[in-house]
Amino acid sequence: MREWQGKRYWLVGASEGLGREVAFCLSRAGAEVIVSARSEERLKELVAALPGKASYIAVDVTDRAAVEAAAKQAGALDGVVYLAGVYWPMAATEWDNEKADMMGEVNFLGGSRVVGAVIGDMVARGEGHIVLTGSLSGFRGLPGAIGYSASKAGLMALAESMQADLHKSNIQVQVINPGFIKTRLTEKNNFNMPFIMEPEAAARVFFEHMNDSAFKKSFPMVFSWVFRVSQFMPDWMYYRLFGAK
Repeated sequence: MREWQGKRYWLVGASEGLGREVAFCLSRAGAEVIVSARSEERLKELVAALPGKASYIAVDVTDRAAVEAAAKQAGALDGVVYLAGVYWPMAATEWDNEKADMMGEVNFLGGSRVVGAVIGDMVARGEGHIVLTGSLSGFRGLPGAIGYSASKAGLMALAESMQADLHKSNIQVQVINPGFIKTRLTEKNNFNMPFIMEPEAAARVFFEHMNDSAFKKSFPMVFSWVFRVSQFMPDWMYYRLFGAK
């Protein structure tokens, strides 16, 4: 079990859904929590509701200068958790460049900007904890997931590259890949979502992994096996099973 008392964690993308519930998990464990998102009003409400020491910094992760300024304002950090994400269901036949760009900007580049803004200080101190939120949809391309699958795959690969560089250091890198979580994002889907979880339940799994020393966690476990096994399927089999019908 990690010692949380007195630690300072910056959660980016914490105003609602999974991020909000992870903030509660950290706060209840004794960590000082700095929460960020675009909506200042939601952040104020969250800080007022958290049981422990908390503050907020409104930031737009698509703006690199704003991210760097927010990181400077946050000060010395023991850990950073990147939970920001946007999603629109989109098939290649219905491509929307604006939405595809936004998914890349927030889901992947936003995470890269946040890590880039804090990693130098962690390297200088020789310690830190970085947690990135991937997705089961990032293991392999899926129908109707233009923008989202690619951006999550990019973030997951970013975490793997960081782990390759830092695994012998005292900077712990983790990537957590959830399945469907009941949020305003999944409300956009008009298909069956197996094993869909409430944000509170998903946050408990998320936080449990943050207490562990392992690099990667994919959940729900049984559902995640489908995606992990798919990586070993030949293309003809994968697209026959998972391609658009």
